[in-house]
Amino acid sequence: LLIFSPVCDIEVPERLSSSYEQLKHYHLVERCVHVPAREGSEEEILLVHSLEHLEVAKSTQTMNEEELKRVSGNYDAFFFHPNTYRCARLAVGATLQLVDAVLSGKVCNGMALVRPPGHHSQRSAANGFCLFNNVAIAAEYAKLKYGLQRILIVDWDVHHGQGTQYIFEEDPSVLYFSWHRYEHQEFWPSLKESDYDAVGLGKGKGFNINLPWNKVGMRNSDYLAAFFHVLLPIAFEFDPELVLVSSGYDSGIGDPEGQMNATPEVFAHLTHFLMQLANGKLCVILEGGYHLKSLSESVCMTVKTLLGDPVPQVTGEMAPCVSAIESIQNVRAAHQPYWKCLMYEGNYSSLLQAKVIEKDTPDPSTEHESKITSNDETAKVERFLELHMKNILFPVPPIRTAMPSDSKGSAHLLSVPVHLVKEMDKTEIKTLVSGFYADLVKEDKTLLCLGSMLAILDKILKKEVRNGIAASPTSSVDVALRHSVQFGFQRVLCIFVGDMEIIPNIEDGVTLLFCFMSGNLRLCIVLNIFSLLKDAEGNDFFSAVLGFILPVAYSYQPNLIVIAVGPNRSLGISGISLIFALLQGLAESRIFAVIEDTDTNLMQSVAKALVGASTSHFGVYVPPTQEKVDKIKILRDQFQQEWKLLQCSGKLSV
Repeated sequence: LLIFSPVCDIEVPERLSSSYEQLKHYHLVERCVHVPAREGSEEEILLVHSLEHLEVAKSTQTMNEEELKRVSGNYDAFFFHPNTYRCARLAVGATLQLVDAVLSGKVCNGMALVRPPGHHSQRSAANGFCLFNNVAIAAEYAKLKYGLQRILIVDWDVHHGQGTQYIFEEDPSVLYFSWHRYEHQEFWPSLKESDYDAVGLGKGKGFNINLPWNKVGMRNSDYLAAFFHVLLPIAFEFDPELVLVSSGYDSGIGDPEGQMNATPEVFAHLTHFLMQLANGKLCVILEGGYHLKSLSESVCMTVKTLLGDPVPQVTGEMAPCVSAIESIQNVRAAHQPYWKCLMYEGNYSSLLQAKVIEKDTPDPSTEHESKITSNDETAKVERFLELHMKNILFPVPPIRTAMPSDSKGSAHLLSVPVHLVKEMDKTEIKTLVSGFYADLVKEDKTLLCLGSMLAILDKILKKEVRNGIAASPTSSVDVALRHSVQFGFQRVLCIFVGDMEIIPNIEDGVTLLFCFMSGNLRLCIVLNIFSLLKDAEGNDFFSAVLGFILPVAYSYQPNLIVIAVGPNRSLGISGISLIFALLQGLAESRIFAVIEDTDTNLMQSVAKALVGASTSHFGVYVPPTQEKVDKIKILRDQFQQEWKLLQCSGKLSV
């Protein structure tokens, strides 16, 4: 073992072995398709790196210790060992094997556990533990072999992947997003070009997105806000054909490098969002992560999500800190000229003032932070995570998606497997209904409609199935909501698409209701506050869902979601299925779909979303109108004090 600097103490083989052991502990390894590793070829490495860099790396295999020290001294935070070159080639090859498996259709998605990492490596220089840039090579390989024209790279490592930025900063075929600890250029690699105003060069302007964290202690809500208000709107507009993740878990709790407070389940939510892009083609490649317990649990949360397991409820207060809001709004301002989704967001002239205020005002969200460096503090995080994971993990229902056995003949037409449930008979329904809903049920015809719906809903409420679909009039949703609350579900998110006959009458503080009504998006929050967004269709949909509905829904943290689809809707089938897909990150994926229209294409699309199949393509991006954006901004300003995840898009409150 040759180590020339204590910096190397954290980049250890146990990073892989502890992650793999934890995957085995959760019985995840046996559920995965194993893709054999291979060495990346010289030709593949030269897709990104210079011949000179390759030759220097090759020459280190036969060097003695003094020679290795001398060569290592030419680079920033990189240290050669005689085996480094072969290990780096294996990391490249394993990454490309995963890309091949995903793009050939052998697997839907996957994760490559590799060392050394790659995102700091530049065309002609090793850097920051990285010899070859695994993800950059993967992007060029996918473009060359499969003819891809749009690739998204998401770098959630706590360090800026400056190597990846340099490689693609003039390339509009690759959209690179990185969040990273920056602290106003005080944190390594301490580059001006790691700040938010480095947007790319030449034809690549707008395709390099840097989101600098200027404080330590960022939490789950800060990461979610960054996705809602920066990455996801731009990513859906970019419409990638492949998503690559530079997956560094040093941005998680307990890591000595990152000093952040995000817990492992947040990476499950981030992964879930990215799975809705590129028809689900997602390759996650390990980068950093130096607290072994935090790393291994975060890896497992990522893999569980890739396998389609329900996502645990994200913990912590859903309120991003002022420093995070400042950074997010700065990024949105810098990229406003380049992306249609940001074009009508207004000016950001108040940001400099907000920055000054933030520096002078302590942020309560970071008061409990401490620098995690000692063995004692590392052990404390390990004990915390041991208990935390036990608290957030839950038994997965044995059945994923159910629908009534009758379903008006629709079940046999679906292209995805669903579990068929026998509807309740009339006596059962009368017994159930008479106590609570007698005022709603006057005719036998209504009883029969309720039979199918309640049969599925009961299975969901009893946690026997994860989610389900029922063909029933949207008017029956009132019964479904009352029944759910009576059963003990106190936080219900309800979404209506199309016309609805009634607005459910539920106790204050119990149900949060969103309504898409025949071309109008209506919001009702507890106190019968109504705001109208006319014609929320096409790409106004993204502005409404990503900029408003998801932030409020995540702030609310429901334990059940009811989505009712009625007639006369302006939102298309692809938009409806995407709502189902995006919201599966909430309520342990406990979603109940009530569909009045039995159109086979609609039923099939919703069923595919619920069973976890990739959602259909949304179509060519058309920007939202200024009128719609303005109305959503008014709503955000109106509700951001109650639902604080909205603050990253509205007027900054300090």
